[in-house]
Amino acid sequence: MGDWGTGNFDNDTAADHLSILTDRLITEVADAMAGDPVEIEPDEYWGVAVPANLELLSLLARQGYVGASLPEAEVIEEWKKTYMAVWEGCIEDLAPSSGYKDKRRTVLIRTFDDLAELRRKEDSD
Repeated sequence: MGDWGTGNFDNDTAADHLSILTDRLITEVADAMAGDPVEIEPDEYWGVAVPANLELLSLLARQGYVGASLPEAEVIEEWKKTYMAVWEGCIEDLAPSSGYKDKRRTVLIRTFDDLAELRRKEDSD
């Protein structure tokens, strides 16, 4: 086992573990995006879990840990198009308040955009 510091993520085993975790988060999103669009509607499990997974990936990536991986920025952009099209097509059926709808849309777009930007930054470093 190679250690490069005393932190909980400063060794090869932790990096491998983090790689497994981030790969799982990415795979779950990829599977949801490739599946039946009904599954990513705003009131469905994956409609909630997809942005949660993306937020977790962003949080991990910001730490700079070895082993944290991100999907390509172009993939994230395609996921955003797919997800937001479903969201926009279904959100009115749930009768949200206009304030909630607008604020939630902003959060969702920012979630995808922040992750894509983190990947672009990673690619440029």
